[in-house]
Amino acid sequence: MKDTALFSQLLGLKEPWKVTSVAPDLDSKSLSIHIDWPEGTKGPCPECEDMCPVYDHREEREWRHLDTMQFKTLLIAKVPRVNCPSHGIKSLKVPWADMKSRFTLLFERFAIDVLLASNNQSKAAELLGLSWDEVHAIQERAVRRGMDRRDISDTTHLGIDEKNFLKGQSYASVLYDLDHSHVLEVVKDRDEKSATTLLETVPEGTRDKIEAVGVDMWKPYMAAIETVLPSTDIVHDKFHVISHLSEAVDQVRRKEHKTLKIDGSEILKGTRYTWLRNPENWTEKDEATFEMLKDAGLQVGRAWMIKENFGYFWEYTYEKSARKFFDQWYFWATHSRLEPIVKVAKMIKSHFDNIVTYLEHRITNAKAEGLNSKIQTVKSAARGFRNFENYRIAILFHCGGLSLYP
Repeated sequence: MKDTALFSQLLGLKEPWKVTSVAPDLDSKSLSIHIDWPEGTKGPCPECEDMCPVYDHREEREWRHLDTMQFKTLLIAKVPRVNCPSHGIKSLKVPWADMKSRFTLLFERFAIDVLLASNNQSKAAELLGLSWDEVHAIQERAVRRGMDRRDISDTTHLGIDEKNFLKGQSYASVLYDLDHSHVLEVVKDRDEKSATTLLETVPEGTRDKIEAVGVDMWKPYMAAIETVLPSTDIVHDKFHVISHLSEAVDQVRRKEHKTLKIDGSEILKGTRYTWLRNPENWTEKDEATFEMLKDAGLQVGRAWMIKENFGYFWEYTYEKSARKFFDQWYFWATHSRLEPIVKVAKMIKSHFDNIVTYLEHRITNAKAEGLNSKIQTVKSAARGFRNFENYRIAILFHCGGLSLYP
């Protein structure tokens, strides 16, 4: 079998495409495979598939292919243009690459695998022997391809959260599919306008199917949800509420520790995490510390009990019973004379209608936090992103659950 016939078969070319020559360059360790469309042969219009006469040929182009042995391999061809009565003069689609790509489908697939494995465009570029810009173009095309293919018609629960983009007060808003643990979209900033833009990326035919959106108590996000998804329940994230209560306990501890130090007591020194950790995760030291302090009549002990008692709220099934529990808890918290606890209790009450919805939907942004960790890994591997669009592309590539391959 001749080299040309062999490579035509290896490339999966179908007539009339054919390999006309194979030229190795031993000095540069490269292999050039020339492909031709025979003169006088009609070709299919890329729009309607009707067979049309060839009008002319475009300039010679080359596409990077998978290496042959250790040789960098290039496919080279002059792509014919056909004259279609319905659509005018159009370039033929080549079977080995997408229309605007300078890499073959197989090479792009391999490059995507390298990017997914390395989490780093610079490292991927080094492994593939490409420039950073070339690798980014492959990643960008993969994301665009995946976004075009994506179907979220069976998604019913969304989440919105913020991510720090640059140092300081620079944020991005991220939309999550909580049912499938994917990032759906990323936009710059965290104001109402950006959140509205974020939610409007949900196809109109899907919006009525969205039952609930998990979100913290950030008013711009809530306003955007009410505008774009007016019939959807807002569910304030369970762990966000717990975080506020834990911070209140820590404020009580810090203030009490300062007061006790003035009196010469450092009984609360080194106890911060005992009060903040879930008792299920206590170490032996935490347990010993708690046993020592539980009957000491400390303010932080009372604050901790109020915080822990609120945990029973999440176990309720019926809203009526949960509201009765909350009323009792609220009275206890607001009469505790512990200002940080009183403040958080009032905040919870003001948002309670969007907290009690948890009992119906049982969603949290815990899955989003897992994705946030992956986003941070991508960001760290890239040593940060100065260009927001590059940041968005990287997040969707690694966390979007997209069908990336050509």
